[in-house]
Amino acid sequence: MPTGDEPVSRRPAVVWIHGGGWAGGKKTAARETNVCQALASAGYICASIDYKLGRGAWPQNLLDCKNGVRYLRAHAAELGIDPDRIAVAGGSAGGHLALMVGLTSGKSELEPSSPYAGISSSVSCVIDLYGIANLLTRQETEKDGTPTGRRRSGGPLSVFGATSIDDDVFKAASPVTHVSTKSPPILIVHGRADTTVDYGQSVELARVLQERGVPHQLILLDGVGHTFDLVTWNKRPLPRDLRPLVLAFLDKHSGPAR
Repeated sequence: MPTGDEPVSRRPAVVWIHGGGWAGGKKTAARETNVCQALASAGYICASIDYKLGRGAWPQNLLDCKNGVRYLRAHAAELGIDPDRIAVAGGSAGGHLALMVGLTSGKSELEPSSPYAGISSSVSCVIDLYGIANLLTRQETEKDGTPTGRRRSGGPLSVFGATSIDDDVFKAASPVTHVSTKSPPILIVHGRADTTVDYGQSVELARVLQERGVPHQLILLDGVGHTFDLVTWNKRPLPRDLRPLVLAFLDKHSGPAR
């Protein structure tokens, strides 16, 4: 919860989705704690959530994340949340799921039927840290993170119930598939030295967003790999403190927290 003594009737909120390759990770991990503390210190109500992991998790993992948004909206009055100012954010697999939450709102086949029937899962904006944008175009990289052009498996086949990378489920589960002129604003941050998710994923996403006229920002960090938070990577300070960037984006698209 936010800190500070000043009374605020309704605050904006952020649902944070952890990473872990759709098969691991937890809402209380170090990155998750770091990000949520930074957002809470700035006045945002931040909810770090868990979701279904591992074999056969798709699409329940996405539905769980949407129910995280719906929970905040359904309990907005008691939590002091403005139900019209809920954003979603995540890192790695959580970045992929955050994108899917934001880009598939209202698509009946990808909306949970319970327990919050009639409650919208729409979000005001999305923050994606080094998430996969297209499971079909993910690339192998050189040791320095340079994409090689060789296709890499989009993700654990068992998570998506697939038998090969060419299965249709990977297109349906790719955020770029769902970008439209009505998509919410998106902030994308990726390290150029990422050998886990090639930064070409974020470049491709930004290109598709540009083509559809969706407000967005793409920030590429030189010399930075995977699994950074808003301040550090690999126990070292990032070349750029991301807190002002993230907070300015939220302030613009989800409203000020104070």
